[in-house]
Amino acid sequence: MIKLAFEMRLKDKIAIITGAAAGIGEASSRLFAAEGATVVALDLDSAGLDRLVGEIRDQGFACHGLCVDVTSSIRCREAVEWTARELGRIDILFNNAGVVHQGTLLEASEEDWDQALDINVKSMFRTCRHALPVMLRQGSGNIINTASVAGFSGVVKRGVYSTSKAAVVGLTKSLAIDYIGNGIRANCICPATVDTPSLQSRINTAADPEQARRDFIARQPMGRLCQAEEIAALALYLASDESVYMTGQAVVIDGAMTL
Repeated sequence: MIKLAFEMRLKDKIAIITGAAAGIGEASSRLFAAEGATVVALDLDSAGLDRLVGEIRDQGFACHGLCVDVTSSIRCREAVEWTARELGRIDILFNNAGVVHQGTLLEASEEDWDQALDINVKSMFRTCRHALPVMLRQGSGNIINTASVAGFSGVVKRGVYSTSKAAVVGLTKSLAIDYIGNGIRANCICPATVDTPSLQSRINTAADPEQARRDFIARQPMGRLCQAEEIAALALYLASDESVYMTGQAVVIDGAMTL
């Protein structure tokens, strides 16, 4: 667990975070709130959201939870509209919700393709589509997308997932170039293997979970899994004014996996 000194780097910012109830989204919600942002946490897990929001508020920070299915354009629009109406603006949109499908392309079904592209890519289109007009009116905005090293480097048996994350990189660069003249930035984070509940659930389904975990660790020459808090720290940098000269970048954080 990394230790951070809170410096209010997001003071008075309004941040929407999807996939907020666990893993990277949870760590980022906690960190963003501690750094001064008012966080609007979006997730399908209502119980997880209630726990997260309660704990953040108990610490004296600002957080709202909205139970949202990011595959629904209506629910995404409602969440963005609620944020703009109730909180007055949207400074940061962190598109983090995602799903991982295992297997080669020959092992993938049509349903796998549809779900991966819907959650990993099209959900970002939905939130951006509704948040961008707000940011354009403000003359400022910051979009962060969770991609993956799998989006540009070969990862064994991640055919559908890799394809969807490559699309996230392309989406990010498109957003950056189209809206650079409007004060809006867009960057994406490309992690290797992050120790999250999602990863653990995949490990638990393996024939030998202990060996599966060792195999996941072995992919990173650094010899360990990335922690969700480490991704949150990078997201904080991208969300803050410290990275104001960065846009259109796919930022790798991978324990040397791609070296």
